[in-house]
Amino acid sequence: MPLEIKELHIKATLSDAGQGGRGGGASGGNSDDCCKEEMVNMCVDKVLQILKDKMER
Repeated sequence: MPLEIKELHIKATLSDAGQGGRGGGASGGNSDDCCKEEMVNMCVDKVLQILKDKMER
């Protein structure tokens, strides 16, 4: 019997590089800002797609 997930809650915590978050790369502030902006844009696109799908039902 297939299982259908109707809701999915995702919680994320973002921190600035200056606050000692997870490091690992060269400290290029501009690159980090670009990655964060790209991540936010992807999340917004996915949320908008989910809302659009719900409206079509």
